[in-house]
Amino acid sequence: MSKVLGKKQKIFGKSQKVENPELVERFLKEIIKNPPADARGLEQRKYEFSKKHKIPIIQNRDLIVVGIEKKLAVPAILQKRKVRTISGVSPIGVLTKPFPCPGKCIYCPTDVRMPKSYLSTQPAAARALRNKFHPFDQVKNRVLALEESGHPVSKLEVIVMGGTWSFLPKRYQSWFVRGLFFAANGEERSNDLTKKRTTLKDVQKINETAERRIIGLTLETRPDFITEKELVQMRKLGCTRIEIGVQTLDDEVQKLTNRGHFRKDVVRAMKLMKDFGFKVCFHLMPGLPGSDPEKDLAWMKEIFENPDFCPDFIKIYPCQVLPQSELEKIWKRGEFKPYDDKEIVKLLARFQKFVPEWARVMRLMRDIPVANILDGAKFSNLRQILESQPKKLREIVGDDFYEKYDLDNSKNYFRDIRSREIGFSQVAKPGFEVRDKKAEPGFNKPKLVRRDYDASGGKEVFLSFESSDEKHLYALLRLRKPSGQKLSHFNYALKNAALIREVHSYGGEISVGEGSGAGQHRGFGKKLMEEAERIAREEWGLKKISVIAGVGTREYYRKFGYELKSTYMVKKLI
Repeated sequence: MSKVLGKKQKIFGKSQKVENPELVERFLKEIIKNPPADARGLEQRKYEFSKKHKIPIIQNRDLIVVGIEKKLAVPAILQKRKVRTISGVSPIGVLTKPFPCPGKCIYCPTDVRMPKSYLSTQPAAARALRNKFHPFDQVKNRVLALEESGHPVSKLEVIVMGGTWSFLPKRYQSWFVRGLFFAANGEERSNDLTKKRTTLKDVQKINETAERRIIGLTLETRPDFITEKELVQMRKLGCTRIEIGVQTLDDEVQKLTNRGHFRKDVVRAMKLMKDFGFKVCFHLMPGLPGSDPEKDLAWMKEIFENPDFCPDFIKIYPCQVLPQSELEKIWKRGEFKPYDDKEIVKLLARFQKFVPEWARVMRLMRDIPVANILDGAKFSNLRQILESQPKKLREIVGDDFYEKYDLDNSKNYFRDIRSREIGFSQVAKPGFEVRDKKAEPGFNKPKLVRRDYDASGGKEVFLSFESSDEKHLYALLRLRKPSGQKLSHFNYALKNAALIREVHSYGGEISVGEGSGAGQHRGFGKKLMEEAERIAREEWGLKKISVIAGVGTREYYRKFGYELKSTYMVKKLI
């Protein structure tokens, strides 16, 4: 992008010249200072300003360009697809290049251009293919796309996809992650990423204070690949969250589908991952061969009711028949029939009632184009149907089912984190932003809420700031008292220490160093940290607390007296 206003700019894929840049900048500053209530109000303000100064109507893309060039905060009302950063971070999905897969699952497609289980027509996969799977290019181009859509790109949450990360060569893993940090740090592109500062530690150190910080790094793997040695490697890379393909807890179904691991592997892996402080996401696949809706509902409930599991996040990928999979052959022989839309809606409507307030349902369907689904559920808006379209839901499941299972969502049975995030709530009205410390009209005064539960041999405390009716979530912290199992690594950081596994403030993303928003930069994180330290010290009798901090959040924790030790931010409790 050009650095000179008035020159042609590459915005939304088109060359654009910003006309009257000085006046555009003046108008942008006006709406930053006094934001319009909604899109109609913005258009009225643009019309009046343009008429007064006798210029053509100012375009939103012009305002975004000027905001980028002048480093002004682009108001949320100008953003395209506001949902992209509504959770307080900028998610960046990247894929590793195709490698052989250790699994032989019958439901995975095998597109030779893609890592196993991905199709080249999926949006994230298509972007990776265009960038030849290069980590630097994937991050740089995704950041540019978000920025040019009016989104802040200060806090990057990078999700690395591509099958079983743990099976990839360690040299490639290091090269790939260095490329992610190179791009975030604003370094120049280099095919081999060879510069003076090429060690992973060096690029991570730069990122601690960079303009764009990687505040979270997610890696995908299998439960049977989780070992202490593997978790140490992930920590050195900067990983804070692990997504594991659990698929089902039914061992007979795992055998039938050639998954290659069993529930005992999940139990063992969970205990290790949580005692290392990782956040954990389960991938679940109802509707597999050998199962049925009642069996699926039973094991899906157990995910949260059995302390051996209790993941922090789940992604639900209903089994679909996809091309170039072994399951396609079985389906063609008439030996398997996947759930259709009605069946999966019925299952998820019942299951959602068992998801606790401390868990987040991240996905309810894979983003596979309908044209690629040979058979199975095809709804792309499952969450909207279940959560906010009661008429559509009743129409799909029928009156008898709707009444039998009491699916009236006005009773607020959706309790997971995403359903209650303040950014998704109508409480945070469109266009409403807070740029100072003053009280925000229209928001309930948040209260501190504590929820305790047992998990993987340890104690978990979920602390949060929520509205008085607990329908709206502003910020959260996950605190763990480990199981006590003996670990061979990171003794200084982990031995006899309480673990803070996550701190997150919600609401639209606010860049580092800027004013406050619905949930961000309002001091919630500091108050949650203080309460976590009190619990660890006074209730658990521990003298140390460690945070599995993302590289880009290390400076934040230093403000509270934490020091970097063995990839964790550690503080002695007095």
